[in-house]
Amino acid sequence: MSAPANPLHPAPDPSFTEKFTPHVLALFRVIVGLLFACHGASTVFGVLGGAMGSGAALPAGTWPGWYAAVIQLVGGILVLCGLGTRAAAFVSSGSMAYAYFSTHQGTALWPIQNGGEPSVMFCWAFLLIVFIGPGAWSLDRLLFGSRDGLRGREQGRPETGDRERTAA
Repeated sequence: MSAPANPLHPAPDPSFTEKFTPHVLALFRVIVGLLFACHGASTVFGVLGGAMGSGAALPAGTWPGWYAAVIQLVGGILVLCGLGTRAAAFVSSGSMAYAYFSTHQGTALWPIQNGGEPSVMFCWAFLLIVFIGPGAWSLDRLLFGSRDGLRGREQGRPETGDRERTAA
């Protein structure tokens, strides 16, 4: 027996949310990638306020900041475009975990105390992208098709091969 519907808080129409889920996930990927690429560009090229607001670029080859910024720029662009999405998101997530533990965590326990909130948020956002994939709008899907059978699974329908396996 199911609980009666609450008229003050109706349940969302599953067809509406299911219809737009792949597009919202793709938009999430695009925004995270864009923000990450901007962060890297500011450090590598000195644009958008420059490295840490200094208005200048970090000297090339400076360890670890310049290398981290290159990962941010390239990883952000790849995730933004949806090209090599899972691999780029994995490397980007790892770089943010490294940034948090090597730079922020030694200062204080909580990210709010040590200034590591952006590192933590990017780390987990990219880890989520590793698992959800590129979504509806991506160069991966355009160039290589739906290699992992995402189209049917996004809408809650099993793939043809899945139906054959479950029927057997």
